[in-house]
Amino acid sequence: MSDGQLEQFDVIVLGAGAAGMMCAMTAGARGRRVLLLDHSDEVGKKILISGGGHCNFTNLNIFPERFLSNNPHFCKSALAGYSQHDFISLINRHRISWHEKTHGQLFCDGSARAVVRMLLDECAASSVDVRTTHHIVDVSRSDRFQVTTDKGLFTAVSVVLATGGLSIPKMGATGLAHDIGKRFELSLSEIRPGLVPLTFEGDTLDLMCSLSGVSLDCHVTSNQANFREGMLFTHRGLSGPAILQISSYWKGGEEILIDLLPGLNAPAFLLTQKRTRPRIVPRTLLSEVLPTRFSEKIAHLHLPDRPMAEQKDKTLALFGETLNSWRMRPSGTEGYTKAEVTLGGINTDDLSSKTMEAKKVPGLFIIGEAVDVCGWLGGYNFQWAWSSGYAAGQAV
Repeated sequence: MSDGQLEQFDVIVLGAGAAGMMCAMTAGARGRRVLLLDHSDEVGKKILISGGGHCNFTNLNIFPERFLSNNPHFCKSALAGYSQHDFISLINRHRISWHEKTHGQLFCDGSARAVVRMLLDECAASSVDVRTTHHIVDVSRSDRFQVTTDKGLFTAVSVVLATGGLSIPKMGATGLAHDIGKRFELSLSEIRPGLVPLTFEGDTLDLMCSLSGVSLDCHVTSNQANFREGMLFTHRGLSGPAILQISSYWKGGEEILIDLLPGLNAPAFLLTQKRTRPRIVPRTLLSEVLPTRFSEKIAHLHLPDRPMAEQKDKTLALFGETLNSWRMRPSGTEGYTKAEVTLGGINTDDLSSKTMEAKKVPGLFIIGEAVDVCGWLGGYNFQWAWSSGYAAGQAV
């Protein structure tokens, strides 16, 4: 296409990630002439790195209450219209083998590239025009939408914003969808990093650093949300599935509560061990139920280095309470660089929950991570991409 030439389409989808490709192939299958644009040189980059390269493409346990939004009901229609079972059927039709891990998480047996290839094949079958390395300069509207890129101008009856949020900027994440939304007078709910490691300062950080690399099973609570999964100490604070999950519920300045021995009454355990094993020292005892490095550190901080028989009952009981309810106050998060998703986004009050179309801007649709809907860790956000993309693809 030469500079200045204007190409016309029925639908232009901005962003060739999970939501964008799903929307494009769905609209194309309905006979729409679809253009799918992405500023990157490769489609589906986040798909490729997801799940350790195996793509955690959905979850068997998709429930609306496992998605965060200022309007918790907004996601229900799209999730019902295109469920995890619908996407599994698509995966099966393309003969992509998969397996279930913990908590209903589904992964490809092989490479995540199989999912990207599947989506591209579906786009090709629907005659979607896929173009990469197109940087969006402007989106405007008169009688039709006009998309200005560094490689030319395109017009369409409908435009779909599927460029995601701010998480993982090194993968090309930008705030483009939010910026365009604001240009069309759509409102934004508070935007912040989600599914992100938590950071600490001072003596607490020193403790975390000394334990960097240690992982353990825990039960973590914040703002009435709670998760039992793995936790990892890092040189900046805490990470691991349990921490990533709770980070989406945690607000700055608040405490989180960590049960280091979930399912075990730690005070009773310690007092019983004092009676039955009086000669054992606390760090050795704890290493039977907790990682050795952590046991040595936590015992040193709370108990004298003497046999259990010489420990006061009250001191053991208080220490046990700490093990079952370790109160920690994070100083912040590792930000969008390490965040798996962006919380907040285009306000759901401005969108149709059935079609994802902007109520005040006919023909403008917003899907995926750009919307104020964020799921749990474990395939939920991919399912939101598939479901919201399908909803828009059926409506454009």
